[in-house]
Amino acid sequence: MKKSQYAIILLAIFLLNSCYDLDRYPQDRLSSETFYKTDEQAKESIMGVYSALKFGYAFGIYWANDVASDIAFGYDDNVGMQSIIQNSFTSHTGHVIARWTHTYDCIRRANTVIGKISASTSISSDVRKQVVAEAKFLRALLYFHLTNYFGGVPIYDEKVDYDKDYMNLQSARSSLDDVRKFIISDLTDAIADLPVKWDTDDYGRATKGAAYALRGKVYLYEKDYKKAAVDFEEIVKDLHNMGYGYSLYPNYADLFKPKGHDSDEMIFSIHNYVDTGFNLGMPFGKYVGNPTTFGAGWNNVLPSVALADSYELKNGKKFNWDDFFPGYNEGVVSNDTVRRLQIGREFNTAKLTIDKKAIEKYPIFYEKLKEMYDQRDPRMAETLILPYSIYKGGFPTVRDYTLVYAEGANRNNGFCTVNRYAYPYFLYLFRKFVSEGDMDGMLQVGRDDRDNTPINFPVIRYADVLLMLAECDNELGKFDEAVSYINMVRVRSCMPIINNGDSWMEARDKSAVFERIKHERAVELALEGHRYLDLRRWGLLKSTLTGPVKDIIGNVIYDRQPFTDNLLLWPIPQNAINANPNLIQNPGW
Repeated sequence: MKKSQYAIILLAIFLLNSCYDLDRYPQDRLSSETFYKTDEQAKESIMGVYSALKFGYAFGIYWANDVASDIAFGYDDNVGMQSIIQNSFTSHTGHVIARWTHTYDCIRRANTVIGKISASTSISSDVRKQVVAEAKFLRALLYFHLTNYFGGVPIYDEKVDYDKDYMNLQSARSSLDDVRKFIISDLTDAIADLPVKWDTDDYGRATKGAAYALRGKVYLYEKDYKKAAVDFEEIVKDLHNMGYGYSLYPNYADLFKPKGHDSDEMIFSIHNYVDTGFNLGMPFGKYVGNPTTFGAGWNNVLPSVALADSYELKNGKKFNWDDFFPGYNEGVVSNDTVRRLQIGREFNTAKLTIDKKAIEKYPIFYEKLKEMYDQRDPRMAETLILPYSIYKGGFPTVRDYTLVYAEGANRNNGFCTVNRYAYPYFLYLFRKFVSEGDMDGMLQVGRDDRDNTPINFPVIRYADVLLMLAECDNELGKFDEAVSYINMVRVRSCMPIINNGDSWMEARDKSAVFERIKHERAVELALEGHRYLDLRRWGLLKSTLTGPVKDIIGNVIYDRQPFTDNLLLWPIPQNAINANPNLIQNPGW
């Protein structure tokens, strides 16, 4: 959606957020009675729903969900997930409350559009059908989002009169099956009326392919693998010759920069902008970026050592520290703190010059360490900032910064370091979704650009669909087909294909293929918010989210409380129950 639509979007936000005043209007003001009358107003109204997806706990920080999994972790509580990471959240936790509230606020907007546009007789039939279809797609996405955390929830649709009843919504929870039927119905309607593609000025709006992909994902979560596969195959194989045209973008790193925004891999993404007077981005810079990122990031969201260690060697073999540094693993897992710290000094810590402006002495095994990282899956260096690698930062000035572990390292002298909250741990940083320099002038001093990084966020992309289709085929016993889809994703990053003749690349039964899917989803989709829900639907949350979180050399950063069965569903927020006595709490809360 082009930048000239900013004013339209903000207007739509105002309109859709003003439930109580729309029916009390003088003749010179907009209202629900005077607004939803033209094709252009219909388009403006749906823009407000798209924009609402950026509400922090709807999809605004959806990528931060990975900190509650095995591939990332959070430090300090600025993304509001520390208690979730540590299995200590309750029905009073702010993040739990906000996820419920923000998502229902977005649903309210979608319902308003559906109700008002459907009832309008002055909007052309084609526009009316398309806008209602978009709103139903978005409503389905939002209800799916709710069910993934809370299970069955109350269903409020366009028949609710929010102007009158917003403060008195008293519906009981519907069953999970009934909510899913509602979601499927919305998506089926959306498929019928959404276009296959939009013109350039409207790029980013929901499409027929996006509705198929989301419906397939809903079926996958229901474990209805046959129906899910049919929907995924529709857009992968273009069964009805619709001309979807989806494909993998050739450059993985650029996919998460503006270069990849309009690529054919993005099936549905949230569009982010920054321009004078308009801040409509996501806070990647603040929460994922580091102290040298433009605007100075806090790196509250960090990649885990488990993620880093999961990146294979370029020949497809599993990575093992001991293959490069014999005895390293023994030191890391040992309870001998002195041994761990010695390993840290020998393998990771550099010595700076007296003025702290240059590296005087690299770690004793620096060359071996560099070789170890150079021999890995290319997605590792494209997703993570690795020790002693270069990151083009933007604070305090645009220049190359080197990630070091060294006493006295300072960004003013060209060194990239972890935020002080994470000191003195040996940690990786995320490169994915983080701005490089000032993004060719897109970021400017004096604006709150770290809160509004102009990098689009993929909710569903083609690689994700290929891996979900592989999962369906694996469950249906079609192992060769499953492997072929995994290989499509691997080939893009120049990784060897599965079953290429090398013994370590064999995967010919359900268990082996599943392990490949699990691995590929971790490294391919890191920081896209899928991992927590993947582990939950695979029944692996409890076994995975146990024990302490450690840094590269084995120092314990924090421990988790024991994972109990009630954590598989989040609690209904207590304030929602207080407002609606018909709500019943989830078991164990």
